[in-house]
Order: sequence, then structure tokens, then C-alpha cells
Amino acid sequence: MRELIDHLPLHFRVLYRQFLLRVVDLESLSAQADVAGLLGQFAGVLIMISLLQSFGAFIATWIPLTPEQLLALAWHTEQSSIENMMLVIGLFSVLSWDATFPDRRDAMVLSPLPVRPRTILFAKVAASGALLGLAILALNAASGFAWPLVLAGFPGILQFCPAYWATLIASSVFLYCSVLTMQGLTALMVSRRIFLRASALLQLAAFALFLTVYFLEPSLNTPAAVAAPENQAMLAWLPPFWFFALFNQLNGTLPAQLAWLAERAWIGLGVAVFGAAASLILCYVHTMRKTVEEPDLVPGTRGPHWTRRFGSPIHAALFLFSMRSLTRSRQHRVVFAFYLSVVFAIVLLWLQDELSAATPSSLPVGFLVWTFVMMSVAVAGLRKTISLPISLTANWIWRITQLFPTEKYIAGTRGFLLFFAVLPVWLVSAALSIGFRPLHQAAAHLVVLGLLGCIFAELSLIGFYKVPFTCSYLPGKSNFQFVFWGFLVVLLALAVPCAEYEMSTLDHPIKYICTASALGAVLLGLWRFNRDQAKSAVLYFEELPEELITTLGLTSR
Repeated sequence: MRELIDHLPLHFRVLYRQFLLRVVDLESLSAQADVAGLLGQFAGVLIMISLLQSFGAFIATWIPLTPEQLLALAWHTEQSSIENMMLVIGLFSVLSWDATFPDRRDAMVLSPLPVRPRTILFAKVAASGALLGLAILALNAASGFAWPLVLAGFPGILQFCPAYWATLIASSVFLYCSVLTMQGLTALMVSRRIFLRASALLQLAAFALFLTVYFLEPSLNTPAAVAAPENQAMLAWLPPFWFFALFNQLNGTLPAQLAWLAERAWIGLGVAVFGAAASLILCYVHTMRKTVEEPDLVPGTRGPHWTRRFGSPIHAALFLFSMRSLTRSRQHRVVFAFYLSVVFAIVLLWLQDELSAATPSSLPVGFLVWTFVMMSVAVAGLRKTISLPISLTANWIWRITQLFPTEKYIAGTRGFLLFFAVLPVWLVSAALSIGFRPLHQAAAHLVVLGLLGCIFAELSLIGFYKVPFTCSYLPGKSNFQFVFWGFLVVLLALAVPCAEYEMSTLDHPIKYICTASALGAVLLGLWRFNRDQAKSAVLYFEELPEELITTLGLTSR
């Protein structure tokens, strides 16, 4: 293998190593210090999920099952594995948005060099393929062998396992190439400026589509469910079922009524690969020059504008600057969309329950728990996003126009957090709470949720003495796996008892009023604290590392 790599062109090898670390925009993730380590941490999270799935396979071996139950378990596992794989690849394709297509840095740096565009294209495709393979391998490192052994046994695993892995690879390639085809066709059909404007909507639409299909797609575990007339339209339009049929075809267990789905899988895979290849080649030939002429930040439209005032002039200026920075910058959209996807996933789970309920039900504790989680994730995500710089060479305008006290800037940032993080989650929770009875309990919970959202916003502003999107940042060195699992466990551990306590107060007006008053007092105290601290604080635009004094311990006794 090493000799084969050494025979590749030097330009390709150099570009491949560079693009491998740029498939996901790591600068926006604040991880310049150890890029390889960060990718390893993401892989570690997927491997942990695979280990948990393997533990489920181990438990299944201890449960006696009839042949019908074993078939239902096999079909459910196969469909779930394909859906999980396609969700991970879908989110990866959105997070690596535009990474395979030429950008300004490629055009400015590589165009003057004696490097052919096809070499750049092949290097980017190889880098994307390498990380795609890493995601497939990590998510199925253990479950990709445990479940085949449980479901097929020996020697059936000799055919089951290759069919299983081939199906996962085919479904991943299909979805990733479909996203590339959509991006390439859009970039070819419209101008660069329009494409930049539509990019935000395309990213959010892709996030919503992948999560909607994943959470709302039912599992058809029996031949009767597959053959039911009411499910035929769903089978025809949802690709996970196509590749489920493809797996059974490769495994030699394909029912006759699913042969047309396997054909759709082969046709869809071929169309997606051809479309991705054609769009990439055409984009590198025709649109590479456009990337130099158009800025990464979408310019404003011509013509008269009507700007709505948001409080004082400094509040309006900071709010509009933050809003336009978030909507126009691709890197920040991707980061914030990642956090929104978590919120959206929780919403879909509850929406699924709402759609399946024939009549309004009583307010459950689970609804309180997940609305707390949604609110905290949304505020934390937006707070993390506004900490990332957008253009350090342009933040001089804020430095030379700092004519107002620091608390004015903090107040403008507070309004931005409340409008883009707290208010959307509160409105979504209010829409979902309509299906619960009694309505006065749902309304009482919305009051508590609004107070908690404001408290989360105030907590996120502690020590935040800078203008959003304008301050440089230090490379992150935190362990992503520890933060991910730790945050998930701690958040749920706190949300569950808090929700149970709130549920106990909904039937006792005095107890509820005391709880709401206590939350209001905490909110007022945090607001006063942030305001008093901001009066003596100074806005900063550069984050500097702490000065450490190292002693040698050479003291005399």
C-alpha cells in the first residue's frame, strides 16, 4: 500500500493531505490546535454508538424468539442500520457543504501554480471519500459484525456480512452524491451571487429533510406490512427501503414483491454517481473563476431598503449586524444549523407522538424534560456561534465607533440571543403544547420555559464582553467526546428532576407562584449582575492565552 501511494503524483499527495483536514470547516469549529485529534474524537463518538448497538445484539441472543419474531428483528435491524448510516452521512454532507467544490482559497492559491484543475478535483474527491469511509467504519466498527453474527449465525455470516457492508457503502455513496448533484446543478444554473444566497436555505432544507425522514419514517418489519397497499407509495419514495431491498437481494433473501425496490436502488445509485461526477467536472471547468469575482459574504441587494428599528441606534446596529452575519456566513450557518438540528430532532419526536394521538392527552413529564433540553441546546448553540469570528480584518469599524458604554453592547447581544434562540424554541413548544390538556397547565409551563430561556441567555452572557462575530478565538483543546457525553448526561440528569418538580407544582397554585417568583428573582439577579459587571468591563477583540509563570522549585532552605 505504501508503494502504491508513493507512485501517485506529488501534487495529488500534497493536496490530498491538505484537503483531508479541510473537508469540514474546522476553523469555524475552533479546533486548529489538533485537527487529527478532533477527527479522532468524532470517530470515537460514532464508535461508542456502535458499541452500544453491539450490546443490544448481545442482549438479543439471550431472548428466545420464534421464526416470525426473528424475521421481524432482522428486518428492523437492517432498516435501522441503513437509516442510521444515511443520517450520519447526510449530516456529514451538510457539515462539509461546498468542501468538494472550488472555493476562493483554492482559486487564489492554486490557480497561479502549475496544478491542473483535475488534480485539485481528484484530491478533493479522495479526501471526501476518505472521511466518508471513516464515518462508515466508525459507526459500524462493532455492530457491523455483531448483528450479522446474531442474525445469520455461521456459516450464514459469510454471505450476510459482505452484503451488509456493501449495502451500507452503497446507501452512503447514494446520499452523498445526491447532495453533490443538487449543489452542482444549482451552482451551474444560477449565478454565483444567487447561489450564495440560496446556500443557507439549501443547507437548512437538507438538515430538515434528513431528520424528518429519519424520525418520521416507520419500520416495516413483516411481509404483510411491506405488501400492504397503503405502504406502496412510501416504499417507492423513501430510499432507505430501496437499499433494504438491495441488501436482501445481495443476501439472497429478497422476497419477490420487493424486486422493484432493489431495481430502484441500483438506478438511484447510478444516477446519483453520474450526476455528482458531471456536476463536479462542469463546476471545476466553468465556475472556478466566479469564486474569485464574488465574495464569500453575500452582498446586499440594490435598491431602497427599509430597516426596522430595534430599540436604540446601537441596539439596532448590533442586532442587524449579528443577524446578517449569521445568515450570510456559510461557516456560522453550518455551526448553528448543527445545534438547530438537535432541537429539530426533539421536535420531530414529539410531533410524531402528537400525530399518532387521536385525542389530546394530559401533559406528560417527558414534554417538560425535552422542552428544557431544547431551550438549553438552542441558547448554547447560538452563544457558541456568535463567539466565532467572521472577518477579523473588518472588525475595525466596531473598534473606532465604540462611543457607547459596554452595557449597551451587552444589551444588544442579549436581545439577539432572546430573538434567535429563546423565542423560536418557545413558539415551537407553544405549538406542541396545544395537544395537551388541561390548557392552563401547558400555559403555566410556557411561563416557566420562558423564564428558563431568559436565565440561560443571562448565564451565557457572563464574561461575554465583546461584539458578536468580531473577536478572535483561541484554538480549542477540549475533548469532544467528554464534552458530548458529559453534557448529554448532565443535562438529562438535571432536566428530569426539574421537570418532575415543576409537574408537582402545576396542581398547586401557591407552590407554582413561589417557583415562578423564584425563577424571576434569579433572572433579575443575573440581569443586574451582568449589567453591573458590564459597566466596568472593556470590550475586547482579541482572545489571548493566560500568562503562566513556571517555577523551577530551586528555593534554598
